[in-house]
Formats: sequence, C-alpha cells, structure tokens
Amino acid sequence: MLRIAERRFSSFPWRSSSTLCGHNPLNDGVSVASESPSVSRFVPCLSPLSFSSHLPNLIRGLSSEALTPAHDMEKISGLPATVAAMKNPTSKIVYDEHNHERFPPGDPSKRAFAYFVLTGGRFVYASLIRLLVLKFVLSMSASKDVLALASLEVDLSSIEPGTTVTVKWRGKPVFIRRRSKEDIKVANSVDIASLRDPQEDAVRVKNPEWLIVVGVCTHLGCIPLPNAGDFGGWFCPCHGSHYDVSGRIRKGPAPYNLEVPTYSFLDENKLLVG
Repeated sequence: MLRIAERRFSSFPWRSSSTLCGHNPLNDGVSVASESPSVSRFVPCLSPLSFSSHLPNLIRGLSSEALTPAHDMEKISGLPATVAAMKNPTSKIVYDEHNHERFPPGDPSKRAFAYFVLTGGRFVYASLIRLLVLKFVLSMSASKDVLALASLEVDLSSIEPGTTVTVKWRGKPVFIRRRSKEDIKVANSVDIASLRDPQEDAVRVKNPEWLIVVGVCTHLGCIPLPNAGDFGGWFCPCHGSHYDVSGRIRKGPAPYNLEVPTYSFLDENKLLVG
C-alpha cells in the first residue's frame, strides 16, 4: 500500500505550495493537465506542512474506498471493534438487520416454538433425574444370589426323634432337632428364675416336637456340639458353655441362649427357614 502511494507521489511534479495551491491556503488540490491534452487529473496539495496530514487520507482512499462506502468512512477507526467498544461504552445497542431479520421479544410467531423447546427440555431433564434415582435405589437392593440364600426349604421326613440335623443358611449352621416326649417334658420342667437368660420353652418353639436354633455359640461364635454337655443339648468345647434341649444357656461363659431364626412350616414335613 505504501509502495503504491510512493509511486503516485513520485509521478507528481514537486513545486512550491504557492504554485500548486495558488494563493489560497485552504485549497486541498488543483487540477493538473496530464501528458494527454484530453485528460486531466486531480493532484492533492503537497505542501510540506500538509503532506503528513494528507498522507493517511490518501492511503485510506487508495486501499479501502473501493471496499467501504464513502459515508461509512467516518465509522472506521484505527482500533479493532472490540477495543473501540470497550473504550467507548454506551447503553444504546444497535442491531445490524442488514443480513437477518430480527423479531421483537414475545413475537407470536415464535411463541409456540419456544414453548415446545422449553417443555421438551424439561421433560428430558425429568427423565434423566428419574433414571438416576431408580439406578441409585436399585443399587442398594439385594442381588439375586443373596435373595436365593435368604430362605431355605428343608425336608423333615427323614429326621428321627431325638436326633439333630445341621443345615447351612446364610452362611451359618442351623440346628434342627426333633425332640422326643421326654425332651419336651425336661425342657418345660426347668425353673425359669434359675436361668441366665430367662425364656420359656413355649416361646422358643412353634411346634414342641421341633426345635430350630442357629448353631453359633453366643460367647465367641464357636459351633457347639449337638447331643452333648451336662444338660443333653449342646456343648461348646472352646470355653465350656452348656445348653439344654431348648437351646438355653445353663452353664459356662456364654451370656445368651442360642438364637432362634425366622422359620415356618409349609406342611407337616416341610420347613422353610428365613
């Protein structure tokens, strides 16, 4: 750009300011005849004092006048638009509607579309929140393998009177004892006041013939031996705890009776533990 301006300046005849501009100091340029008699051109006043002031205008005219209309030249500054806006803040906002149509706020033609977008977005958000809540609740529920171990069905038809069968339920042993009439009579003849953990036999059984207890010693979690001990029930050889035929602690360091799990009789020979 500067080179083009320099070439144009080099083609101008350098004269004094009075010769080029006449005697009027306000003249900006004169018409100079060219080599062709039918062509004349306009040459700016090239006085030494006004050269520096005319150079930016001449360069701007050479470079940008073809791209920018003349009436918009006053809007162009040497600063970028963002910097100019930051240095000259104003509350008046002017929108350029040359390339696109601008609708006023609340335009009826756009109201239905706006409602559709807002409602659809809220529906999507509600669905995602519901899905997250369901995932969180289901993650706290028991898995299928745990639910399968929650209950145990036992066939009682093969258990003889006076014998004890051990089954596994939820990772713990469960003692199922089929008591004889003598065992039932002995269990009901015990003085409740003399027991460390007082409990009647009728409270611990649903059917007097069947006693179901968890086979874990209440002292330190050992497994007692069935049909052993001083009272004919269970004996824990680890620390010497004795239980009677009702699973109640009678002697030794154990503080409580053997635990009675949740169970029910499906029929005469079917037991459901859990």
